[in-house]
Amino acid sequence: MNTLTNQEWEGLRTALRGQLLLAHDEGYHAARAVWNGMIDRRPAAIVRCAGTADVRTALAWARDHGLPLAVRGGGHNIAGSALCDDGVVIDLSAMKSVHIDSALRRAYVEGGATLHDFDHEAQAYGLATPLGINSTTGVAGLTLGGGFGWLSRMLGLTADNLLAAELITADGQHLHVSAGEHPDLFWAIRGGGGNFGVITRFEFQLHPVGPEVTAGLMVFPFAEAAAVLTQYRALVAEMPDDFTAWAVLRKAPPLPFLPPAAHGREALVLPLFSRQPPDAVQATIDRIAAFGTPLGMHVGAMPYVAWQQAFDPLLTPGARNYWKSHNFTQLSDAAIDTVIRYAGTLPTPHCEIFIGLLGARASRPAPGDTAYPHRDALYVMNVHTRWEDPADDERCIAWAREFFGAAAPHATGGVYVNFLTQDESERSADAYGTNYPRLAQIKRQYDPANLFRTNQNIRPAA
Repeated sequence: MNTLTNQEWEGLRTALRGQLLLAHDEGYHAARAVWNGMIDRRPAAIVRCAGTADVRTALAWARDHGLPLAVRGGGHNIAGSALCDDGVVIDLSAMKSVHIDSALRRAYVEGGATLHDFDHEAQAYGLATPLGINSTTGVAGLTLGGGFGWLSRMLGLTADNLLAAELITADGQHLHVSAGEHPDLFWAIRGGGGNFGVITRFEFQLHPVGPEVTAGLMVFPFAEAAAVLTQYRALVAEMPDDFTAWAVLRKAPPLPFLPPAAHGREALVLPLFSRQPPDAVQATIDRIAAFGTPLGMHVGAMPYVAWQQAFDPLLTPGARNYWKSHNFTQLSDAAIDTVIRYAGTLPTPHCEIFIGLLGARASRPAPGDTAYPHRDALYVMNVHTRWEDPADDERCIAWAREFFGAAAPHATGGVYVNFLTQDESERSADAYGTNYPRLAQIKRQYDPANLFRTNQNIRPAA
C-alpha cells in the first residue's frame, strides 16, 4: 500500500498536461476497465498522458517513489498488463495520432492508437501494414509481441514492418531506435513485449492494400470438420502467399447467409482473405468450397476496413475471457482429432477454437532476426474461452486447461506472447524461445531494476 499524501499526488497533478485520476476521482473506475472483464486491478493513480513529457513525468514519479508501473495502450491484453495494483498506470489512450506519408509509404503512429485508428488513416491512401483481427486492439501491444493477422502471409508480421520507434527508457531517456540507432533495443522491441520502455511513437512500412480486398466466410457442418480440415491442411502446403484461410470451430452466429437451423450449432468456419481481386483467387475459393457441403458462404469484394472490423461483434469488451495457446508446425491427424473432440464440448456459446495460419513471408526471417522467435510456427491455435457469469469461471477455465493439455503433445512448445494469460508467467521462456538470453542481457542494460515488469516478464540477466 502506498503512503503518499494527497499533497504529494497534487504535486504530480500540477506537473502534467494530461489528467491524473486517483481512486476518488470521477472517471477513475471507467479508466481502469480493460477489455478482459476478469481483470479487476486498482491502481493508485492513472495518468492519462497528453504527450511525451507526461510519459516521462509519470515514469519518473513511479520510479522515484518505488511504485509499481504499468503501461496502457489499447487495454486489450488478455493478461491485463495495462493495469497494476496500487501503482501508477501510464495511460496512452489519448495519444492516438496517426500520420501517413503516402509518398514514402510510412505511417507514424502514437502509442495509444488502435488498429481502427491506423486503418482509417492508411486506407484513405489505399495503404496498410499487417495488423491483427480485432479493430479495438492497441497497435503498441500487438507490435511489441510480434503481431500477426490477415496480411502476415503476404507481408510478414507487424514487427517485421516496424522501421523505427521513439521510446522512453526506465531512466527517462528519450531514444529514437531503428536498425541504425540503438539496434539492440530495436531488435528487442520487435517481439520482446513491453519489457524495455514506453513506446510513444512507431514508424511503420506501408504497402498497397485495398481499399477493396477479397474476404469472407465459408461455413461447413461440424460433422464434416475432420474431412474439411484434412483437405485444408493439404491446401496450405501449396497455398499462394497472397491468400490466407484460417479455421475457427465454434457455435455458428446468426449470420444472414446461414439457414436458421444452423444458428447456435457447432460449425467449422473458414475465414478467407486475399488483397487480390476476387477473380484472381476464385480458383482457390472454389477448391475450398469443394472440401465439403457448405452450410453457407459469403466471400467476395469488400472494403478492407470492413473486414478488419468483421469480428468485433464477437470480441466486445467486458466479457470474461481466458485463453490457452499452442504453436504447431503441422496439423497432424491426432491434433485435428483433439481439436474436433473439444470443439464438440464448448462450455459456452461464446467460446471458440481458432487456428491462425502463418508461413510464407512471416516464416522467412531467421528466428534471431527479431526478438519474436517462432518463425517455424505455421499454425497458431488460440483456445478462446469466453463467458459472462463469474459463476462459470471454474468450469470454463478447467475446460480450456484440459484441452490445452490434450493438444500439447502435438505442438511445438512455443507460444505467442500476446496470447499468454495472467497465470502463465512460467511460459515466458517459451514465448521468447532461443532469444531469451539475449533479451535478458538487453534488459539488464536498459532496465536493470526491472521497472517494466507488469508484463510477460524478462528478468534482467544476472
